[in-house]
Amino acid sequence: MDVRMADLPGIGKKMSFITAEKSMIVLIVHHTGKRELYFFDDADNDEADFSIDLTADETRELGAQLLGAVFQPVDSDKINLLKSQIVTEWIKLSDQSGFAGKSIAENEIRKKTGVSIVGIFREEEVIASPDVTEVLRPGDTLMSIGKQEEIAVFEKLCKGEAAI
Repeated sequence: MDVRMADLPGIGKKMSFITAEKSMIVLIVHHTGKRELYFFDDADNDEADFSIDLTADETRELGAQLLGAVFQPVDSDKINLLKSQIVTEWIKLSDQSGFAGKSIAENEIRKKTGVSIVGIFREEEVIASPDVTEVLRPGDTLMSIGKQEEIAVFEKLCKGEAAI
């Protein structure tokens, strides 16, 4: 971002911010305290696409929000770490599974495996965010989310290859 400052004799200060996309935001702060904010979609344009007048308090609040006073986005490194550890898998429930015929709550799936069931595909029906009272049926395809090792254990339990 390219930032430029200029004195406006008899008026105040002008601050121009040119973004990586070549847009421009101009803030004029008057000696009286009045603030004007202008947006130029193209930094080379002579006329602003829109403008707004702000009080000193509004300008401070906008600045605080831009600095992240209320909301801090998640660091992309943390998101990538999360993506590398969390897996979503589609697992078909076998009639040999101990989970079949019981509700999600009765099976205590999250407690026992760490996996959450976030969707169920049953014949032509889709159950998004199923309630814990939903009874699992053989043939259901369970959209499951968890860590890789948790999903592996859960899949064996759903196939009936391991005891609950």
